[in-house]
Amino acid sequence: MARQRHLRIIGGEHRGRRLDFVDAEGVRPTPNRVRETLFNWLQYVIRGAHCLDLFAGSGILGIESASRGAASIDLVESNLRAARQIRRAVEGIRLNRAEVYNLPAERFLEQAKDRYDVIFLDPPYGKGLLKNSCRILEKKALLADNAHIYLESEQQLAGDDIPDNWQIVHTKKAGQVFYHLALR
Repeated sequence: MARQRHLRIIGGEHRGRRLDFVDAEGVRPTPNRVRETLFNWLQYVIRGAHCLDLFAGSGILGIESASRGAASIDLVESNLRAARQIRRAVEGIRLNRAEVYNLPAERFLEQAKDRYDVIFLDPPYGKGLLKNSCRILEKKALLADNAHIYLESEQQLAGDDIPDNWQIVHTKKAGQVFYHLALR
């Protein structure tokens, strides 16, 4: 049985609120230090943005975005228990601009119609999901003009991991995690 774990929202309207998440395989919440850096990078674009948290896991990146003024957030999680916990968290803090989808990321992308301003791509490691998700996002034209894409991986990105028209503008490493912000 998976254990229950906790996170805190670090900024915005719901700052300090505690969220529970399921300690399940593939669920790696982005650490506070990394989230703080990420949202410093996004501080001028997150308010009013349409966001996608494609591999939501704990849901913290999407919920943090909503707390900081995002217009809408779609949270996609394939693990049923994790998706249910995200839905409980969203309902618990009354985020009416957040939608939770219990689907595999690729299936969600194939049926998506919206264009997103900010996308969070933090897939389970070692499965090739990052590269494929980037390819589908580009092929389906799901990125708004000047979209910001957060990418998290267990290794430095290779030249063909992201589409040619995406530009990496920030890169950092925290422990064993590489994280990047790209612009399209």
